[in-house]
Amino acid sequence: MTDLSAAIDRVLPSVRADLEDLIRIPSVSADPARAADVQRSAEATAALFEAEGFAVRIVRAGEGAPAVIAKKPAPEGKPTVLLYAHHDVQPTGAEDEWSSAPFEPTERDGRLYARGAADDKAGIAAHLAAVRAFGNDLPVGVTVFVEGEEEIGSPTLLQLLDEYADELTADAIVIADSSNWAIGQPALTVSLRGLVDCYVEVRTLEHAVHSGLFGGAVPDALTALCRLLATLHTDSGDVAVDGLHAGRAAELDYPEASFRAESSVLDSVRLIGSGSLVDRLWTRPAIAVLAIDAPRVADASNTLVPVARAKVSLRVAPGDDAVKAMQALRNHLEQNAPWGAQVVVTEGDLGQPCTINARGASYDAARSAFAAAWGVEPVDMGMGGSIPFIAEFQQTFPQAAVLVTGVEDPDTRAHGIDEGLHLEEFAKVCLAEAHLLQNLA
Repeated sequence: MTDLSAAIDRVLPSVRADLEDLIRIPSVSADPARAADVQRSAEATAALFEAEGFAVRIVRAGEGAPAVIAKKPAPEGKPTVLLYAHHDVQPTGAEDEWSSAPFEPTERDGRLYARGAADDKAGIAAHLAAVRAFGNDLPVGVTVFVEGEEEIGSPTLLQLLDEYADELTADAIVIADSSNWAIGQPALTVSLRGLVDCYVEVRTLEHAVHSGLFGGAVPDALTALCRLLATLHTDSGDVAVDGLHAGRAAELDYPEASFRAESSVLDSVRLIGSGSLVDRLWTRPAIAVLAIDAPRVADASNTLVPVARAKVSLRVAPGDDAVKAMQALRNHLEQNAPWGAQVVVTEGDLGQPCTINARGASYDAARSAFAAAWGVEPVDMGMGGSIPFIAEFQQTFPQAAVLVTGVEDPDTRAHGIDEGLHLEEFAKVCLAEAHLLQNLA
């Protein structure tokens, strides 16, 4: 144990330097103008594992983004472990709101701030640290699979898994793209919500008309849209769409004060929904209005708006089916149109929820590894966010144990302004993964 800890300490400086180089590549998969950067990010990732003696390929399915497959064979009689991460990142949002340049890694108060510093280039770096710590003496076979389009919903992942199934088959799959429970408290993620979203368009007029001449008798589309969106929740904030599944989460105490601090909710704002906090966050559906298309305030005139549109997102509880959930959301929006307004629903993204039965030798190996790295036992936690490809891994490799681990913590701010990696926790993540590879042998 001491030798492995010393090995991680030895490689961490070089791993951090490699992580910072990866961060400087703005591999935003959602931006077609960044396609060359996504390719450059794949090439840089491939080079890192090639330098460690892996056989490396850059692959893609159709017009999908480049992914990296790097392999080292297993010693005789030992299992093979697949290590997953993704090298693409979210857009930065308003760059002037960042405390430092989003693609220039900057350390402040023990965190490394940059887009992708945690989600998920730290996942790549954790895999690199674990294999680098062992050098040429890996205790198991290792396949590293680094995807390039996770942040746009992994549209070609299932095709990649099918085309390269022989190369990716493993006894255990480690997905380093989740979070730990708290600073100093590791976790295995054992459930994730799914995701569906749609665009709902409301029309009340063929064209805009004078609000003084016709207002009071003719409803405007924006007011009608607001009333329709308001029907998605009860007065207490529970989701009001019929036909959606809700479950119970593990008996973990999430203090409201901690949640408020981590979520940045304003002091005057009451939390919505019923049940325990972890129920509301992990095992119940949640609906949010993500955007509205309507005239800008600066451009508004005294006319009744004829048409308005919103994007609605539904997080689907584990145990539900995303296709059924989408139909339930569509039915609700079409059946609750106020004042006879015309409603058109256009379906968007869809990803299945996931539940993992985290029992067996591989999960015991993971819990032992976490305890060795952190000095405390890990907890099993749910995740309110969605990683739809986990269900695809389960479907393609049903014989493999899927271990969802975390490089993030509750204050990582993944996808947001000032995303940051807690460096002391990252060192523990790297040590835990090295212990895991050793334990799985």
